[in-house]
Amino acid sequence: MSDRNSTPGTGAAPPAPGTRTGAPALPREALEIAAGYAFPGPALDLGALLWDGTCLPDAQIRVPLSMLNRHGLVAGATGTGKTKTLQLIAEQLSAQGVPVFLADVKGDLSGIAAPGQQNDKVRSRAAEVHQRWTGTGFPAEFLALGGIGHGVPVRATITSFGPVLLSKVLQLNRTQEQSLGLIFHYADTKGLELVDLKDLRAVVAFLTSEEGRTELKNIGGLSTATAGVILRSLTAFEAEGMGDFFGEPEFDTAELLRTAPDGRGLVSVLELSAVQDRPRLFSTFLMWLLADLFHDLPEVGDADRPKLVFFFDEAHLLFDEASKAFLEAITRTVRLIRSKGVGVFFVTQTPKDVPAEVLGQLGNRVQHALRAFTPDDQKALGATVKTFPDSPYDLEELLTGLGTGEAVVTVLSEKGAPTPVAATRLRAPESLMGPIAAEELDRAVTASALHERYAQAVDRESAYERLQEPRGGKGPDEITGAGGRGTSSRGKAEKDESVVEQVGGSGMFKSLARSVGTQIGREITRSLFGTARRRR
Repeated sequence: MSDRNSTPGTGAAPPAPGTRTGAPALPREALEIAAGYAFPGPALDLGALLWDGTCLPDAQIRVPLSMLNRHGLVAGATGTGKTKTLQLIAEQLSAQGVPVFLADVKGDLSGIAAPGQQNDKVRSRAAEVHQRWTGTGFPAEFLALGGIGHGVPVRATITSFGPVLLSKVLQLNRTQEQSLGLIFHYADTKGLELVDLKDLRAVVAFLTSEEGRTELKNIGGLSTATAGVILRSLTAFEAEGMGDFFGEPEFDTAELLRTAPDGRGLVSVLELSAVQDRPRLFSTFLMWLLADLFHDLPEVGDADRPKLVFFFDEAHLLFDEASKAFLEAITRTVRLIRSKGVGVFFVTQTPKDVPAEVLGQLGNRVQHALRAFTPDDQKALGATVKTFPDSPYDLEELLTGLGTGEAVVTVLSEKGAPTPVAATRLRAPESLMGPIAAEELDRAVTASALHERYAQAVDRESAYERLQEPRGGKGPDEITGAGGRGTSSRGKAEKDESVVEQVGGSGMFKSLARSVGTQIGREITRSLFGTARRRR
């Protein structure tokens, strides 16, 4: 009796729950729960229903593929199986042609590219949940922030990163954040490209200099003292070695939307283990990736499958000490990006790590075990129980008694209604549950089509270089002119023209043409998080 459907590599479910005639009848309550997961359309198979301490493999727990852009939460205490759950979901999305983005904080998700190894635990779990398990590797691309770690470097220009996200990284207060926004506005309108940290530092230094104070007075609400604080923050930030994350070639987030030649979705794995001591930086960078996708993707409405599913690991780091404006921007992004075909899964320890405004938009929930050793733990447990629909389970008892690889699940049905709460014994991932060897990882990175495009950092002429030019008392706008080229002499114009010709003719620089900084001489349009809109 096979339980494999027509999609390779998914370990697909048996026929709809409750329809088998050869198995004992399910208990009434279990049958009602199972009926809520009997979806006729394409779905991902999570596992089998647990009822009264027994695994019921004829009652399969599933999530409709069309509902994966309604976002989700994977939560649970350390060691309860969250990482394996997101690996299981990612595999099945890839098998059904949906690209996936994984933030690999602990460095153990690279194994998704290699077939899993069968052992007694895998065989036992597969038998319990009626899974036909086959070791399978999935097409993967490995990325690394600023090239620190094993992966193709992911960088962003300061201009596109924007003032709101940068303020969180720099730990600026609300007033300083607003002032940084004015500095970005000044650079945008003067055609000063902010490619890396030294560009922004040069602009702030100019505004606080004797020569630039006249310019500063024209920026409402920006004081010399506040600009000085921002300058010192930038200098300290760069001294900590953070400059590698900003620059060019800037990563094109459209790379995350690719499929492999065999039609499976590409799994983009961003390694963060090498920078996990900089949580504020990497969590904010993840938000930049999401905001960039939001800006550029067209509206698609309710599609039959997502364009991309984005897993946001260690999600609590994103919300820690976040400003009100930052939280509002996250909420808007999560609410609106689903209509562009992107699903977002937050991965964290408890639902209370996610603000209520965001939590209310997460339609799919996989809750692993929680601990209740302290009064605070008990309070968190009670709060978690209240976030679930009414259930025949004693959820407080259930959530503290779940084993590794078990979870409480509720998802959205194909009609958008919540399914019954289901205690679930989850399937085993079919790829390697652990990292691949560093040598193998490095070979995959250098063989990637993205390696040539992004591996070598480029430092071209931008705000820093322009502000180093002799000004003769002129401001930046008088140097760059309305079109962004020097107007002081014909020779200077010809020099700039030759630079443009060189840039346009260089294969290396063609990948930079998408940079918003090339919109010199006109104000850059900014949207959520103050990030820059671009045309690809």
